[in-house]
Amino acid sequence: MEPVPVSPTLVLIDILGAVALMLWGLRLVRTGVFRCGGAALRRWVAQGTRNRVVAFLAGTGATLALQSSTATALMAAALAGQGLLGTSMAQAVMLGANVGTSLVTRLLAVDLHWLSPALLVLGGVLHALGEGRRRRRELASVFLGLGLMLLALRLLGTATIPVERSELVQAMLTALGGEPFFAMLVAAALTAAVHASLAVVLLTASLAGAHIVDPALAAALVLGANLGGALPVVLETARENAAARRVQVGNLIVRTLGALAVLPFLGVAVTALEGMAPFTAVVTMHVIFNVALAAVFLPLVGPLARLTERLIPDAESADDDAQPRHLDESVLETPSVAIAGALRETLRLGDLVEDMLRRSLVALRQNDERPIAEVSRADDRVDRLHTAIKLYLAKLGRGNLDEAESRRVNEMMAFAINLEHVGDIIDKSLMELAAKRLRHGLHFAPEDFQEVEELHRRTVENLRTALGTFIAEDRRLARQLIAGKDAVRALERQATLHHLDRVRRGVADSVETSALVLDVLRDLKRINAHVAAVAHPILDEVGELRESRLKVVGLPRLERRDV
Repeated sequence: MEPVPVSPTLVLIDILGAVALMLWGLRLVRTGVFRCGGAALRRWVAQGTRNRVVAFLAGTGATLALQSSTATALMAAALAGQGLLGTSMAQAVMLGANVGTSLVTRLLAVDLHWLSPALLVLGGVLHALGEGRRRRRELASVFLGLGLMLLALRLLGTATIPVERSELVQAMLTALGGEPFFAMLVAAALTAAVHASLAVVLLTASLAGAHIVDPALAAALVLGANLGGALPVVLETARENAAARRVQVGNLIVRTLGALAVLPFLGVAVTALEGMAPFTAVVTMHVIFNVALAAVFLPLVGPLARLTERLIPDAESADDDAQPRHLDESVLETPSVAIAGALRETLRLGDLVEDMLRRSLVALRQNDERPIAEVSRADDRVDRLHTAIKLYLAKLGRGNLDEAESRRVNEMMAFAINLEHVGDIIDKSLMELAAKRLRHGLHFAPEDFQEVEELHRRTVENLRTALGTFIAEDRRLARQLIAGKDAVRALERQATLHHLDRVRRGVADSVETSALVLDVLRDLKRINAHVAAVAHPILDEVGELRESRLKVVGLPRLERRDV
């Protein structure tokens, strides 16, 4: 009985479905690992800042945990952009990430039919038992993702069997086989499109295992997958600062040089792996290629870093508000001068936050998405400047400071953190509320927005007072700031009562926007609490503060206790 012909369209759908399932499993693993231990993983990678071997191993370990060199690449770029990872050490991390993703491919290629359903069952059980337990549910995602990836690999092997009998596919692959350079570019483009070299390498291995592609063509496709794996991260970090972009450009240079160097010797590589099964040979070549790149370039991370620094020089500080202008590391040995510079930079941070706060009211008022986007970009600048200040103060705090200098450094650190929190509230809460209003076409009642405007005006005034208090360490301003915080609390309570009264009376706009109005009022009160925190150590030092409230000064002890 002759086999029933299979439609090429259905075969293509089967292959694409298997690849999509693999990518979804990869996403589940990456998300689960990040949510379970992302902070610890990030710290672990950041610790490899002085030793290239440690940095290499950190990159390998992080990629084995995340199942994705792209995730490790983005992490390394972020750390480099924040100054936590030097360019040369970041390149060592990337070499480790490349080896790590090839080892993941090799582990997935192990033929254990029982492992996929076992992982799916384990993940399903953990997910069912994880109600209300976040870490257990994230661990379930990791097991489910691994199970889906192994299942997708088996589906991929089954889906490629009919392709072996297709004359059209054979003709196309024969044409590609005669043009290894073009085949490498095709694989690079495919990898860049799916954002996963692991999926393309495993697809190539499956095609080789089904004898659809010959070993030489499979080797060229593996080189293309390695080259294409570096492209998406280069594009994703294109708008980051110079330090972050250098990491990915350096990785692209390494992979490009490696692929071009190996391409003329594909015949030698194929001969060396001749005794292996085709599937295993493709995966093994992927591992050998990345290990060879690490062996060659790990001793050269210093020259490679200098090359990328020449290709991507630092931008002028004056053109970017996020770049520090007064943090001179050469004066860290002179604490008084360093503290003065850090003070000026923290005031710049306060100015950026005040600008965000002013723009937020425009975003809440107007029916336009542009102010929301502007506030979001401003928050990115606030985050970068806050990180620079925090790192500078951490270095300054390690020096020989007297008691007064140490206290001032701690106060600056706390104030900078509070300003960054204010920026986060504006961007991630107030702007989300503004976007939600636009999405649903809602309009604030005039009386509601009038009270929001008044509370917003008082918040801006309190932020200005806080900046003055921070500069002068003035007790009078500190008392004024605490009194302003109490006034805002009373104003927020009054505005809430007025709004709820309008809701009870059935004012249509108030009813429709009730949740938005109450959240905006709450967020402005939260901002005031962060802003007023600068007054606490000033008043606490002279005994005028109890539980964040002013004492009545000048009264007998009993009366003060009764206040």
